[in-house]
Amino acid sequence: MVTPLDERVTWLVTRVHARSHALLQQAFAAGGSRPYHYRVLLALAEHGPASQAEVGRVGGIDRSDVTAALDVLCHAGFAVRTPDGTDRRRNVVSLTRGGRRELERLDAVLDDVQHQLLAMLTDDERRTLRELLTRVATADPGAV
Repeated sequence: MVTPLDERVTWLVTRVHARSHALLQQAFAAGGSRPYHYRVLLALAEHGPASQAEVGRVGGIDRSDVTAALDVLCHAGFAVRTPDGTDRRRNVVSLTRGGRRELERLDAVLDDVQHQLLAMLTDDERRTLRELLTRVATADPGAV
C-alpha cells in the first residue's frame, strides 16, 4: 500500500540515507573502522598534508570529530601529526603509507556497500540515479 508519505521524494531520500548509513556503519565496523576515518584519509590523500581544521573543512567533518578520528588514525599509524613550522599552535597532518593502504581497503569496502545498496538497479539506472542526485545535491538554492 502506497501512502502519501511514500510519494514524497524527501521521505524516500531519508529512507535511502538511513539504509546506506546503516550499511556503511556495519561494513566499516566489521573492519574496525568508521566512515569518518575514510573521509579523513580521503581528504589527506586528495589534498596532501593539512591542518586538522582544513581536513575537517575538506571532509565536511565537525572539528571535534576530526580530532577523535585523527587520534585513532595516528594511533594506528595511518596518519601522523607534526608541528607546523610557521605556527606552533597547530599541527600538520599527513597520510602515511599504511594510511594509503587503509584507504585502498576502505575504498573496496565502500565499493561493496555501493553494490549492496544499488544491487536491484541496472548500470544505466545507477548512472542516471547518480547524475540526478548530483544535480539535486549541487543545485544553487538561490537559482531555483
